[in-house]
Amino acid sequence: MMTRIEKLCAEKGLRMTDQRRVIARVLSDASDHPDAEELYRRAASLDPHISIATVYRTVRLFEDAGILERHDFRDGRSRYEEVPDAHHDHLIDVQTGRVIEFRNEDIERLQRRVAEELGFELVDHRLELYAVPRKPKPSGEH
Repeated sequence: MMTRIEKLCAEKGLRMTDQRRVIARVLSDASDHPDAEELYRRAASLDPHISIATVYRTVRLFEDAGILERHDFRDGRSRYEEVPDAHHDHLIDVQTGRVIEFRNEDIERLQRRVAEELGFELVDHRLELYAVPRKPKPSGEH
């Protein structure tokens, strides 16, 4: 069965080699936002003949085709995710690097309002929140 990424590649007329298929499957199965090194580790566990260079070329090809989005979450690594069906923003735990996807309608409205107040119509945006987990308050504190 073809993954969503494989279907998008076919729709865009990209030639799918066996190694590109493996990388597409790894990306489709990812529930996180892996970087190229992590993609390589996962793909190489399925096909030991895949090189890191192939992973880099493939993610660039998929990104150029509008299939993948690249994110730079200030950790020195480009991370990738499938272009989402619906808009979402990201909260990044700076201690662990974990990325949490979220959508908040109040934030969406506020961003549109700011653009309008400045004389613009918002056509796109990207919001990344960088945070650390809150320390629990000692019992007895409110």
